[in-house]
Amino acid sequence: MIIDSIQNGIVIDHITAGKAMELYNILGLDKLDCTVAILKNVTSGKLGRKDIIKIDREMDLDWDLIGYVDPTITVNIIHEGQLREKRSLKLPERIRGVLKCKNPRCITSVEQELPQEFLLTDPAKRIYRCIYCETEAGK
Repeated sequence: MIIDSIQNGIVIDHITAGKAMELYNILGLDKLDCTVAILKNVTSGKLGRKDIIKIDREMDLDWDLIGYVDPTITVNIIHEGQLREKRSLKLPERIRGVLKCKNPRCITSVEQELPQEFLLTDPAKRIYRCIYCETEAGK
């Protein structure tokens, strides 16, 4: 299989095997009018297997959102065929607009215009809690 190199764009690398489609959907990459390649179960010396997403366009990405999906990801920004920037990600302290509070009595259930926002309370277990009612987040 041949996947061309990117001249200007983004390579999201070291995605835990099987998580590329979740990331693709959360980032809304289906709405792009450029080439997006998803490579699943690629052999990796470090991870055994990994997924990769290549986006053939430079664009702004939500680093916290990517870090939430998989904190082991590295993002490579390619400009004029050269690596311009390499970012390692981590779990964000706060996540907004991705999770929904499962507490039916939470104010976000009544006040629909309030943003769904969660705070990282246990990094080891990747537990986030609603900032309004402190209910543990469910995906």
